[in-house]
Amino acid sequence: MKPRHLNMISIGGSIGAGFFVGSGKALADGGPGSLLIDFSLVGFMMFQVVYALGEMAIMFPVSGGFYTYSSRFIDPTWGFAMGWNYVFQWAIVLPLETTIAAGTIRYWTQALNPAVWVALVLGVIVLISLFGALGYAESEFWFSTVKLIAVIVFTIIGLVCDLGGGPSGGKYDHFYGAREWHADPFKNGFKGICAVFVTAAFSFSGTELVGLAAAESKNPAKALPSAIKQVFYRITCFYIISLTFIGLLVSANDPRLTGSGPSDVQASPFVIVGVDAALLGFDHFMNAVILVSVISIANSGVYGGSRTLCALAEQSYAPKIFSYIDKSGRPLFATIAILLCGLIAFINTASSSQKIFDWLLALSGLAALFTWGSICIAHIRFRAAWKHQGRTVDEIPFRAFFGVYGSWVGLTLIILVLAAQFYTALYPLSKNGEIGTAEEFFQAYLALPVVIFFFACGWIWKRPQWLTLDKIDVDTGRKEVDWLQVNAEKVRSASFPPLKRLYHYLF
Repeated sequence: MKPRHLNMISIGGSIGAGFFVGSGKALADGGPGSLLIDFSLVGFMMFQVVYALGEMAIMFPVSGGFYTYSSRFIDPTWGFAMGWNYVFQWAIVLPLETTIAAGTIRYWTQALNPAVWVALVLGVIVLISLFGALGYAESEFWFSTVKLIAVIVFTIIGLVCDLGGGPSGGKYDHFYGAREWHADPFKNGFKGICAVFVTAAFSFSGTELVGLAAAESKNPAKALPSAIKQVFYRITCFYIISLTFIGLLVSANDPRLTGSGPSDVQASPFVIVGVDAALLGFDHFMNAVILVSVISIANSGVYGGSRTLCALAEQSYAPKIFSYIDKSGRPLFATIAILLCGLIAFINTASSSQKIFDWLLALSGLAALFTWGSICIAHIRFRAAWKHQGRTVDEIPFRAFFGVYGSWVGLTLIILVLAAQFYTALYPLSKNGEIGTAEEFFQAYLALPVVIFFFACGWIWKRPQWLTLDKIDVDTGRKEVDWLQVNAEKVRSASFPPLKRLYHYLF
């Protein structure tokens, strides 16, 4: 992969239907205040996670990074659980996103059976997968470009509309200001804040893929730091700014926000702004963007799931056949295994399949949070072992922005999000303070028993001893650093003019 691929994957790789449509549910659950605060906090959490991952990925550029770091720095059993959890997450996400894509296409025409569109979407994903890592990187580059253009277009439209520059006769043909903020900024109180936390976390799923992709780049030590820095700009420019305009322009009590599901483009607050502003054709534009977004996430699912499954097989944590890599560098059988999971999408096309869809969604729901938490713990343990074995921070070529303290902050926020999900699983918003049913609880928290199951399987299979700090290997596979070149680059950067030096620091 080239630096431009990594940069674009880091900026727009995880922007999907969860952001374009799910933000509407978040607004309806918690109001504009909860929406902005929770997305900002989760964004800050992801900033810590990605920097921690970047530090380890540059030092140890190995395939299947999340799993291998957990096994190496935390515990082999936990690494087993996290590896299979990550494979399972993407294996389930593929049919889910494929189903959503088919539903999105049906916004334009319902003349054909949805199974036709499922087959078409799966065919596109298979075609991209044939080209291996380069196919994933190039397709994500263009998918992300489309998504970023859509967000930029909306941001401009949002600013114009809020200032009263909307088309004559529309809702925003006069100064609109912050009236929606004054109406109900924190809808549903504390429970609303907890509910939005969960939606915000799901909207950032896939952010960690930049660390996985780094292992297949030509020069991770050069390309990855720039890509990691882009995450901050994506969070601030594309999430926070656009959601600020959503909160300013759309009422949290708008009944259109509670649509029929994640593929209901009419429930998207981005579409609602366009419709209320009387912008003809904007709903079709956003529907096309959502279609691109879900295909992008499904494509990422095949890439992330297959690479992790291959890494598991290489460590004898999965059948050895999945470790086979062909002459083109593709984990062939691992990719086929993940693609076969996409066939589940055909079950979801049946009219009676909503229950199956809901349970599949429950299985994948919290998986990303466990992955992010493991990255933070692995970074904390790595730094502790590094110090225990007499190494200094100066020997680390790329360091997390806030160091190990950032990982502690990230881990704390992840635990808070898990606690918020547990609370809303016990007391759903729809129950008005009453305890929900067992089915409602497990549809919100089923990922935890799945992780426990994988951990138990790993413990029974390997029965490893707990890794003490002196037993953690911080040398094998560590990339050799040319410190003369690194120091020369620092001297060269210091000689830049102030503006160029600032640009070099930021990007």
